Amino acid sequence: MNTTLTEEQRQQKSCACASSPGTPDADLSRRGFLALGSSAVAASMLPPPASAAQAAATKTNAAAGAAAAPPTLAKVSLKVNGKACDLELDTRTTLLDALREHLHLTGSKKGCDQGQCGACTVIANGRRINSCLTLAVMHQGSEITTIEGLGTPEDLHPMQEAFVKCDGYQCGYCTSGQICSAVAVLGEIKAGIPSHATPDLMDAPKFSSEEVRERMSGNLCRCGAYSNIFEAITMVHEGKTRARGGVGTV
Repeated sequence: MNTTLTEEQRQQKSCACASSPGTPDADLSRRGFLALGSSAVAASMLPPPASAAQAAATKTNAAAGAAAAPPTLAKVSLKVNGKACDLELDTRTTLLDALREHLHLTGSKKGCDQGQCGACTVIANGRRINSCLTLAVMHQGSEITTIEGLGTPEDLHPMQEAFVKCDGYQCGYCTSGQICSAVAVLGEIKAGIPSHATPDLMDAPKFSSEEVRERMSGNLCRCGAYSNIFEAITMVHEGKTRARGGVGTV
């Protein structure tokens, strides 16, 4: 008996096996196989279902957060622009928020809220600080001067007058911090406080472009009015404005 199969018979037998209903993967196409594999992988990546105990714990924690204790309040006494101010504040309140939100002195601006732009600069006990980085409770009894306390439209501080004359501002958002910082800078130089730009720490610092630019580097002006700001500071240093208050004084 000739048992050799012809090529045509082999193909017919192969087709019959592929279409046989008894074969497990007879109806599984390549596309179906890929879809099934993707579904299995996605299912393996899903987090396990939360147990009833976990769900109850989550609900309990949410209820506890909603009924959290009220913030801790503290009484703070400040002398702001020459006026005594008694406040009761959340201990987490920054000096900037105390000035703006509680005393409504909105001249000091909240820019970056990270102490990098200088828009919030005020003068505390004669020294300039970033009011967004310090808590109000840390300044119990301090004397705080904001832009509102330097001068008024009818009676400008020499630095305010110089900024107007030299056009040391454009949008004006950083101007209050720039002016407060500039007043303090002249006070620092006058008091002999050195900076990173001071060439000899044994000698008193002298007014110079390098000194002023270094000391004012923490006050950013997005409009780029730096040359006009330096011109205004120089004008006050040289006494070319009205003499009220003197150089480097609040």
